[in-house]
Amino acid sequence: MRLVYFAWVRERVGLADEQVELPAGIDTVLDLVRWLKTRDEGYAAAFENETLVRAAINQTHVKPGASLDGAREIAFFPPMTGG
Repeated sequence: MRLVYFAWVRERVGLADEQVELPAGIDTVLDLVRWLKTRDEGYAAAFENETLVRAAINQTHVKPGASLDGAREIAFFPPMTGG
């Protein structure tokens, strides 16, 4: 699965994107976020507030409880503001 990171999420993680093999039991975006936080301190810092970072699966915005079933790409980004 391809993970893509934008803005300050990318800065904290230290990567623009990566390919990962998800362990068993990672079924939702929130599961993925919680797993990523265990990988190292950069991920832990990026996802410290689990409700702040937004996600998109296959370029469609989703909520934290969204299923990863069929996901090829998951992007993480900070909240956006309008203008």
